[in-house]
Amino acid sequence: MKHFLKQHALFITVLFIGSNAGCTYLREREAAQKLQTSPIEQATSVPNNLNFISEVVQAVGPAVVRINATRTVEVPGAAGNPLIERFFGSELFPPQQRVQRGTGSGFIVSQDGRILTNAHVVEDADEVTVVLRDGRSFAGRVIGADPVTDVAVVDIDATNLPRVKLGNADNILPGQWAIAIGNPLGLNNTVTQGIISATGRSGSDIGIQDKRLDFLQTDAAINPGNSGGPLLNAQGEVIGVNTAIIGGAQGLGFAIPIDTAQRVANQLITTGRVEHPYLGIRLIELTPDIRQEINRSNFGFKVDQDQGVLVVDVAPNSPAVRAGLRPGDIITEVNGVQVQNAEQVQDQVEATPLGKALSITVNRNGLTQSLTVKPEQLPTATNS
Repeated sequence: MKHFLKQHALFITVLFIGSNAGCTYLREREAAQKLQTSPIEQATSVPNNLNFISEVVQAVGPAVVRINATRTVEVPGAAGNPLIERFFGSELFPPQQRVQRGTGSGFIVSQDGRILTNAHVVEDADEVTVVLRDGRSFAGRVIGADPVTDVAVVDIDATNLPRVKLGNADNILPGQWAIAIGNPLGLNNTVTQGIISATGRSGSDIGIQDKRLDFLQTDAAINPGNSGGPLLNAQGEVIGVNTAIIGGAQGLGFAIPIDTAQRVANQLITTGRVEHPYLGIRLIELTPDIRQEINRSNFGFKVDQDQGVLVVDVAPNSPAVRAGLRPGDIITEVNGVQVQNAEQVQDQVEATPLGKALSITVNRNGLTQSLTVKPEQLPTATNS
């Protein structure tokens, strides 16, 4: 039952007027022809140039970089051999330091050397080196990294650099072209292409419980080393930051929508940290099957609804517990906005500044209750 719930849970746009009558007539005819084009025909249109992928790569490739990171880690003494430690004692074999090296990708967003990448690419790095496609190498300085969204900003001391053009992830539809550029498995400047397979994949959907964002899913091949590289549309605009893969899966890659990555990056550049409002509740979307499972189990409460957003757990010493939220509460409104799923609840929480009162309406044992909670910064080691 716990496994069952965990899989379903979520921690919280010219009109031209000419003087020439003939031109006006032609424009009116063209407009009429466009109106006759069906939405399906418009949606399935593809670039006329069969080499558009190559042109995108030629234009964007120089702004994609390789990021080499080194970090020092401690390993058990005596190579962690329990037999040796048993007879000679672990104090004779103190922990040893070992240098780990990793490779990821990134892309330049400003001509003066600002780079976006994944937080896990530069996490705990003692040294970061950025290598451009033309072979130039620069020492990188981590401006900030946010593990919750896996976004990081790196800066290098350079000028007149090539840079990418950022797109808009809000307009993406499944089936559109997707192009990935990066350094998978150490193979520099590798290009893969596919389509957008899906949008709005939550962290819990893909088994990444500690990430509070929705991902773009693509079948463009993404492998270790692609992390931090750009996911591009057919116009060569960055629509995502390649980040997550599922081990053993084929044709399943994931990227952080560029709008989210840009928002996080701006906060990192401005303040060095990112605000993640936190309530301390674990939510699940009710279905008839989940209702039956809960009512058959010893959860300490019963559910009499087949739909809604159910609070299944409240973290100790959290804003939620101080506001009086309880397991078994069914959330119906947040800040006056009706909610039907956990993502809508999370969106309202994320839009609330830290310390500002948030009103939550719940159904508790058939009765409506109005509560007020003040979100706090997400604790470092929490999944909610």
